Amino acid sequence: HCRFWSCLSWFESGYPNKQTPAEISAGVFVIKPLIGFHGYIKRIMTIRKAERKDVPLILAFIRGIAKYEKMENEVLATEELLDEWLFEKGIGEVIFAMDNGREVGFALYFHNFSTFVGKAGLYLEDLYVYPEHRGKGYGKALFLELVKTAVKRGCGRMEWVCLNWNQPSIDFYHSMGAVSMDDWNTYRLTEDKLHKLAAE
Repeated sequence: HCRFWSCLSWFESGYPNKQTPAEISAGVFVIKPLIGFHGYIKRIMTIRKAERKDVPLILAFIRGIAKYEKMENEVLATEELLDEWLFEKGIGEVIFAMDNGREVGFALYFHNFSTFVGKAGLYLEDLYVYPEHRGKGYGKALFLELVKTAVKRGCGRMEWVCLNWNQPSIDFYHSMGAVSMDDWNTYRLTEDKLHKLAAE
């Protein structure tokens, strides 16, 4: 259930630029925002991978999404569960977008597999940027970092889902070349139903 809440305005806030070798090695994503119609200034944004100590922060981002969608009562995740599944079992991964040393956005992803393609894919579960930092390129930077990760790992494709009323996100994904899988429906068995079926 990926959510992309960073509405991008490149004219107002800048656009991503190619990194220098030093910036690449340091994990730095460079944005040069437009200043009026004259010249540029460089603003540095870093993207880092989450560590085990970041579990409370990851949960805070998850709750931020739920609050925005008025679904706070549906969040069952706890710090203990996230620690177990993300770090002990290594099922998923998380990256953060940093602004002046502070985490302002995150993305959670994991690998699936396509039998038709014969390769693993990268599945983007959530992408979220704090409201006060939207429109500054952080969301796009996170998205492009995952694209690079998928390419580096030899993935056959990258997938996610998007709420059908979230038009800004839909427009952004289309601009990235993504196509909507309109011929497919998403099905889900919740944990209680899994246990019920398993007991039959």
